[in-house]
Amino acid sequence: MTLSIRPATVADIPALCVWNHAMARETEGLELDPAVLERGVRGVFEQPQRGFYLVAEDAGVALGGLLVTREWSDWRNGDYWWIQSVYVVPEARRGGVFRALYAEVERRAREARAASLRLYVEAENRRAQQTYAGLGMHPSHYAMYEQLL
Repeated sequence: MTLSIRPATVADIPALCVWNHAMARETEGLELDPAVLERGVRGVFEQPQRGFYLVAEDAGVALGGLLVTREWSDWRNGDYWWIQSVYVVPEARRGGVFRALYAEVERRAREARAASLRLYVEAENRRAQQTYAGLGMHPSHYAMYEQLL
């Protein structure tokens, strides 16, 4: 496999929506509203300050992607880069697709002088946790709380 990583374009919106829907179902058992999801994905392209998507391809075939968003840290005087909406098509998993995507995010984050790379992972998703640890990431000492609105 010869992977290339590129910024996503509006032409990728259908694939990004399919991947996000599949990821939510696989990891959390959630059924996302397709119309809301499409507006959310499109919203990144309409307002680029929200973040950016990257897509991994092999011979022009899209195999996966992810979203990067930023959070300002006054403590660190820099942005935390959050990796979100990670998805790799099942037939390409364990083939280095996420590793290639992560390497590109890390390269861009270092170039932008980001404070750190962060992501959420389901507490039970041991395989993903091992993948992230293998890339040099460590569990954070923060627990996350949420109130749905």
